[in-house]
This record gives sequence, structure tokens and C-alpha cells, in this order.
Amino acid sequence: MKVLLDTCVIYPTVMRQMLLGVAATGVYTPLWSARIIEEWQRAAQKLGAAGVAQAQSEAALLSVNWPEAEVTWPASLQARLWLPDPADVHVLAAAISGSADVIVTLNAKDFPRNILAEEGLSRADPDAFLHGIWEAHPDLVAAVSTEVLEEANRLSGEVWEMRALMKKARLPRLGKALAGMVG
Repeated sequence: MKVLLDTCVIYPTVMRQMLLGVAATGVYTPLWSARIIEEWQRAAQKLGAAGVAQAQSEAALLSVNWPEAEVTWPASLQARLWLPDPADVHVLAAAISGSADVIVTLNAKDFPRNILAEEGLSRADPDAFLHGIWEAHPDLVAAVSTEVLEEANRLSGEVWEMRALMKKARLPRLGKALAGMVG
């Protein structure tokens, strides 16, 4: 399964780490475009110079770790597409060009299911998407979440509970599912 990751699910660190950690196990193939990564970089400017530097280094690692993930498309493809927010058409073009099955996004209103279905695509929010994978592969998702939790504890200097970390990362359903399995 190929999955296009929208900027809004790449930008938050824990969400990105969960999505890409699960992808690294081979459950799905992640896709994005240069523009999606550029949007992430622009969003990181809100965090100041340190945030920008961190996002740039993480984006560089993405291109090294996922060299086949970045998709391109002809201008003619984007020109024929329509979404409620014209600024999101590039995401749909990237998904079509990459032969994605799903767009994972927090932005449901700008990706109507009927329009996506016309292109052979569906939409999922990251919590439902990851929870579905957890239902099929609980130990795999639990292992990824344990690594993410350990990294969050290391970077923050705090001790996070799994459920609280996932809730903060806008993955509450997944956090509830994992709470019984891992710290």
C-alpha cells in the first residue's frame, strides 16, 4: 500500500516518527513531494532558528532514508484537478502521480471523499490510520511506539506516559490502544 503523507502529519515530530516508524517495518510505502517538505520547513520557522535547523536536518534524513518517496508530476495533472482549497491541489497531484492508495491528513474538509474516490484514492486521519495498522499488527506498532516514547523522554527530559504522549501528538485512539501494551 502506498500512502501520501500531507504536510500536517509530517510536521509534528511524534506523529511523523510514528508514521515513518511503522512505514519502516514495510507495512506501507510513504510518499510526499518536494512542496510538502518545503511546507514543513516553512511551518518550522515558527519555532525559530533551532526549529528550522532541526527540520532541515530531519528533511535531509528523510531523503536519505526514503529516496523513492518523493514524487513529481506534470503541470497538466495539477491543472485538471480541483479541491475546495486550491492550495491543496498539489497534494492530490502528488498522490495520483505516486499511485497512492490513501492520503493521510488532518485536513478532512479540503479532501472530500467523493473527489478522492474519482481518482481511486481514500483519505485517513493519522490516528485512525495507525490504529487500523495496530489492529492488524499490534506488536509491530507497540515496538515503534516504544522507540518513539523513549526518544520523546530523552529529548524532553521528561517521563512521558504512552497514552499522554500519543494524545498530545493527536493520536488519542492509538494511545488508548497502546496504553495497555506499553508504558
